[in-house]
Amino acid sequence: MQKDELVYTGHMLDKAREAMDLVKGKDRADYNSEPSLRYALAHLLQIIGEAARRISPDFCEAHSEIPWKAIVGMRNKVVHDYMSVDEDVVWDTVQQELPPLIKSLEKITKG
Repeated sequence: MQKDELVYTGHMLDKAREAMDLVKGKDRADYNSEPSLRYALAHLLQIIGEAARRISPDFCEAHSEIPWKAIVGMRNKVVHDYMSVDEDVVWDTVQQELPPLIKSLEKITKG
């Protein structure tokens, strides 16, 4: 693995874990009522997507279990179409997509 891929996958892992820590013990009502939580999660997803955007095509192909294009797509949505970000998608992404992403990234960064 090239050094850059290790740095970027490490950033993705750190920020995904940070997002999971932020929602620990929280539910959708908390998310709806806490603007700072919404902003923080959107920003963390943006960072995860930015790091994923910098991963080489060869590395992405070698680790096709990770939905690289979807992760970058989420980043693009948050950055470029911030007024139309669907809060259901952000919440569901954090709740449903980040846990398996964390597991996959842990395997990559340890291996």
